[in-house]
Amino acid sequence: MTSRLYEMYRPTQEEHARQAFVGALKSFVNGEMERDLVRRYHEELMPAHRERHGSEPTNRYEAIPVMESDHDYQLWCSAVYSSQDLLWETTGETVDRVLPAMDARAAELEADPQRLGTLTLAPTLQLPSPIDSVEIHRQPGGYYYRQSQADLSAAVLYMGSVEIYRNAKGFGQAAQPCDTGVGRNLATLVSSRYPDLQPTRVLDLGCGVGAMAMGLKQALPSAEVHGLDLSAPFVRFAHLWANDLGLELHMRQADAAATGYDSGQFDLIVSQILFHETWHDKLPAIMREAYRLLKPGGVFFNVDIPYQPDRIGLPEQVLNHWQVVNNGEPFWVAFAETAIRPSLIAAGFDPLHAFAEYQAVGGGREYFVFGGRK
Repeated sequence: MTSRLYEMYRPTQEEHARQAFVGALKSFVNGEMERDLVRRYHEELMPAHRERHGSEPTNRYEAIPVMESDHDYQLWCSAVYSSQDLLWETTGETVDRVLPAMDARAAELEADPQRLGTLTLAPTLQLPSPIDSVEIHRQPGGYYYRQSQADLSAAVLYMGSVEIYRNAKGFGQAAQPCDTGVGRNLATLVSSRYPDLQPTRVLDLGCGVGAMAMGLKQALPSAEVHGLDLSAPFVRFAHLWANDLGLELHMRQADAAATGYDSGQFDLIVSQILFHETWHDKLPAIMREAYRLLKPGGVFFNVDIPYQPDRIGLPEQVLNHWQVVNNGEPFWVAFAETAIRPSLIAAGFDPLHAFAEYQAVGGGREYFVFGGRK
């Protein structure tokens, strides 16, 4: 038998060394360097501005010019941008090398009449604007590259970038590529909030390359797990990878605001980092669709970024704003500034069960979690 997909994605020693450097660089510029900029703003830049102008900035737009003239801020901007270029360059080297073997394995799996689960593609699907033309995270070609071809490159490139982040944070050393722990962790979060929920049918909206859907299937082996994404390469990759792991998933290419499923089909609908990578005008429709798809008593549970303006200071908001404008995060701010709980209620969720709050996950980190129960 041909090697499995996860055995094929193995950076060489040289590739691994370069990727480790990129991971360390990104950890530095997004960690220590950012913290120093925040300190400089409070201790040096803002006091100097107050002395010159007699007032302090009251919002990020007033704080932006305070930081833009600072050489350390300019260095940070260059370092973040360059580190993102290096991320895709180093990941791309591995992808270019392993892709032919992975494509061959994919063809082998797709030809197997005993393959598990289902894959539903939509060749005529009209991708919503402006999502269709955005390279999220500045991924070359974006998430939808070669939608109409049997090509896994967009999915493998995305997965490889995640591997760099996981290894840099110390999470990837003993794990296979496309680690499914994120799905198992989310299942734990859901069960801790809803201990009475015993889902038999689960939907992962914006499932990406399927890591969370696979983890949900591992955590809920008796449940029927579905994954949905706009990207044909992503759902095809997820279907194949799940088969290689012996997991039965049902993957569908569709719009999260118009899924094509019948009403009342799911006990649990989840997402992770879907909404901050989605045009904010789509948010109400996605929430209404989730409400329609839930059975009575079903749960909608989402995890996303904890960068709401009332949660972070002005210098942090300036740094986030730069990422929005320059580094492939164009929908981030609009999501962070949206009143999520009222949006859930407007979509139909009972005010008694709708929630939008913060969940500590250890190591000084937290999630923004939101959803409701039908």
